Amino acid sequence: MKTGVQRVEADYAVSVSELKKSPSAVLNDAKGMPVAVMNHNRVMAYMVPAETYEAILERLDDLALAEIVKARADEVGVSVTLDEL
Repeated sequence: MKTGVQRVEADYAVSVSELKKSPSAVLNDAKGMPVAVMNHNRVMAYMVPAETYEAILERLDDLALAEIVKARADEVGVSVTLDEL
């Protein structure tokens, strides 16, 4: 189990109880920014709007593809015809 002070990686934080009362109000109040969901003064989860989450996944995909491109940058190409494929 980790000890010490936990960093909160969001400017907006709510308790689980507050989130249960009105999740949509919490997201509206956060104005599109991440929300730290706290339980007993510890971050339990982060909540982001669907649009933000989708953008994060797209960026991670781009980074993974960039790594593949870098890894293959020194490969020598091989000529083939369509029939050989």
